Amino acid sequence: MTNRRDLLGLATATVGAAAAAASWSAWARTLNGFDLSGALVPASAIEAGGPPRDGIPAIDQPRFVEAARAGLDPADRILGLERQGIARAYPVRILNWHEIVNDRLGDEPVAVTYCPLCGTGVAFDARVGGQVASFGVSGLLYNSDVLLYDRRTESLWSQILGQAIAGPLKGTALPSVPITHTTWAAWQTRHPRTEVLSTQTGFQRDYGRDPYDGYDKLPRLMFDVQHRDGRLPLKAWVMGLVINGRARAYPFDWLDQKADVQGRWHDQLGGQRILVRFDRRSRSAEAFDASGRALASITAFWFAWVAFHPETDLPKEN
Repeated sequence: MTNRRDLLGLATATVGAAAAAASWSAWARTLNGFDLSGALVPASAIEAGGPPRDGIPAIDQPRFVEAARAGLDPADRILGLERQGIARAYPVRILNWHEIVNDRLGDEPVAVTYCPLCGTGVAFDARVGGQVASFGVSGLLYNSDVLLYDRRTESLWSQILGQAIAGPLKGTALPSVPITHTTWAAWQTRHPRTEVLSTQTGFQRDYGRDPYDGYDKLPRLMFDVQHRDGRLPLKAWVMGLVINGRARAYPFDWLDQKADVQGRWHDQLGGQRILVRFDRRSRSAEAFDASGRALASITAFWFAWVAFHPETDLPKEN
C-alpha cells in the first residue's frame, strides 16, 4: 500500500526537496478531500488508511431483527445499547465492514461507531449544535483510530477523543453514550427482547468473514501512533475511563485476578466513587457511578487507549 511517506520520497527524488515540500503541504491539507489546515492534531500524523472517503460505507438505514432470527453464535462480540426502553445489539461481524451506524432509538439520534484496528466501540449522541448529524467514514486515521466525518460540515471527528479535530466544527465535543462491548450470549441473557442489527444492510459483504482475523494476536501495529507505553502489551484489552480529567485503564487480566467473585471492583477516580463490573465469562467490563448510573467507558486495545491518554494510570490494590 502506498502511504504518505512513500509519496513524499518519490516526489523528493523527482522534483527536488523544495518543490516536494510544497506539493506535500498542499496534498496533506486536503487528504482524502478533507481540509486539515489548522487541525488540532499534527496533520502529518493523520494517515490514509487505504479506502477512500466512504470506501467503508456507513449504515444509514439500519434494519433490525428479533433475537431469535439474529443467527449469531453465543461467543460473537456485539456492541449493546439500551436507550429509552429499547435494547439493540450491533454485531462486530457487521461493524467490521461498516464502522458507523447512524441510528435512532426513540427520539434520540445516535451514532454507533467501531474501529477494528483499536477494538473500540463508542456511541455518541448525534445532535450537534441543535441539528442531527449524519456521519461517514473518512478513510483517514489518527493514532490508528478511525476518523469520522459529518456530512453537513465535513469536519473530521476522532472516535476515541469524541471531538472534531479539523473542519468548521473543530473543537466541538460529541457527548458519549454508554455502550456495552460483550458477547451475544451475555447481552441476550440481559436483554431477551433485544433487537439485532440485520445483515440486510443494502451492501454486499461477507459478514461471516472477519477481515481483521488474527490482528488482535499480532504484536505489532498496521499504523503508527504518537505515543507508546510498555506497561502492558500493545493489544492487551483494557477498559478506559476518564472522570474530571483523570484517565485510568483497567486491564482485563488484572480485573480477572483482582475483582471479587462477582466481578466487582470498587475504586475512586477523579474524586468520585465508581464500581467496575467485570464479566469473566464474556470478558467484558462496565463502569458505574455511586448511584448506579452507567458511565461512558471505552473497551480498547492498550496501545489505542494510551496513545490518546498518555497520562493514564493503572488501578492499584485498595
